[in-house]
Amino acid sequence: MAEKTIQIEIKRQSGPEAPSTWEKFEIPWKPGMNVISVMREIAANPVNSNGQETTPIAYDSNCLEEICGSCAMVINGKARMACSALVDKLEQPIRVQPLTKFPVVRDLAVDRSVLFENLKAVKAWVPVDGTYDLGSGPRIFPQQQEAAYPLSNCISCCCCMEVCPQFNDATGFVGAATIAQVKLFNSHPSGKVLKEERLRALAGDGGVQECGFAQNCVQACPKQLPLTEAISDVTRDVTLQVAKDFLRA
Repeated sequence: MAEKTIQIEIKRQSGPEAPSTWEKFEIPWKPGMNVISVMREIAANPVNSNGQETTPIAYDSNCLEEICGSCAMVINGKARMACSALVDKLEQPIRVQPLTKFPVVRDLAVDRSVLFENLKAVKAWVPVDGTYDLGSGPRIFPQQQEAAYPLSNCISCCCCMEVCPQFNDATGFVGAATIAQVKLFNSHPSGKVLKEERLRALAGDGGVQECGFAQNCVQACPKQLPLTEAISDVTRDVTLQVAKDFLRA
């Protein structure tokens, strides 16, 4: 009986300016394999399906349990996490390519620093001066904690940005993940200190007005964050902030 194998095609690129090519591999099947374990098998024996020696696939990964968000790729045309993409549930040949809206570093590794620049622009943090003891923080009711918790599960994978038709170079749209974090930190008693600054940051170019409510982000989010609800709430808050600033002027 012939050995069961996995057929996989990977889009490769040796550097940011290098041309891209597709390379095919045939890997022995093992039970419970995910896309990352296929990459590891290729690294252990870097030979493509034509029998030619090649190089291991470059990709990002860390936790391998859908928490760190680093192994986001386009797998069979869908933006998803490679660690939770089980081979037995994927149609073969499995086609894997890097996220298409981010600069390629090499092979499947991309530069997603735009997300972190966006988070810095909206001050997505709770300002705390750690140089001295501030005492106990403000109390938060369990109901408030429960409402905010889903948004805290964002793993910065950028899948929502990959599938968003508004996220592109022309609009500069910050994306759903950034907007959701604005709602999260604006709802925190300490985070509210920067509430107005965050809302003003989203009132400018690339802000909430760029969202077309396609809702692709909700479908793609591996952590099932309530993204459309967050975008709707923040859009309301931004509109009110703009009105307040206008009346103060």
